[in-house]
Amino acid sequence: MQKLMILTAAAAALVGQPVSAEPAQTSVAVAHRDLDLGTEAGTRALDRRIWRAVVAVCGEAPGYDLAGKNDVRQCRRDTRAMATAQAEIAIAGAMRNRAIQVSAIRN
Repeated sequence: MQKLMILTAAAAALVGQPVSAEPAQTSVAVAHRDLDLGTEAGTRALDRRIWRAVVAVCGEAPGYDLAGKNDVRQCRRDTRAMATAQAEIAIAGAMRNRAIQVSAIRN
């Protein structure tokens, strides 16, 4: 998996379309080939990219539209959860050939 696709069709269907001054994109591909997902820095960078994509696909609601803002929040929660699940698969794939470090937790 070289790109994560963040699809909002399911999330938008559950909570309705957010009211937005500009129409939001329906999906964004999040590239991660350039990241080392075996490191904490790589996974943090992927998380930031996912968040920017989530914001792009869920759009924004005007400040006076409370229901619209709630719809956007729900869309972001649902969409981020779906994208995070995909990211975890990509991270697990990157970690496949690495040894597992086991350390004692006793002093």
